[in-house]
Amino acid sequence: MRGLELKIPPPIVALLVAVAMWAIALTATRIEMTPLVRFGAALVFAIAGVGIGILGVIGFRHARTTVNPMKPEAASSLVTSGVYRFTRNPMYLGLCLVLVAWALFLSSPLAFLGPILFIAYITRFQIAPEETALSAIFEEEFAAYKAKVRRWI
Repeated sequence: MRGLELKIPPPIVALLVAVAMWAIALTATRIEMTPLVRFGAALVFAIAGVGIGILGVIGFRHARTTVNPMKPEAASSLVTSGVYRFTRNPMYLGLCLVLVAWALFLSSPLAFLGPILFIAYITRFQIAPEETALSAIFEEEFAAYKAKVRRWI
């Protein structure tokens, strides 16, 4: 399974999961919600997800380090400030929250499997290899950061 590590960009993984969620929602029963609740809840999660993701990118840009998730070995600094004080992976958390928003919009209980599968895939095939690379580059500094800040939230 190592062949999948760092191979598919996380936004593409999120898009593939979103398409699968939509396909599942077409055939599954729906949760009865008023349109206001459905759209409102989806909007809140989508805004939170996009905002957290953007803050993650801004943190990387401010530190002048790579935002390319396919090349973690190119990291030039360890970002631990801003949103990175609360989550080690705000860009992935943001994508996950957008998928939760999509599941709410779709109103299908089975669609909520999408964010769970996204977390499982990204943790195994993206985050784990990234953390291995960061441990090799930043050693004790990354170990201390991992001890202080959770992977997701």
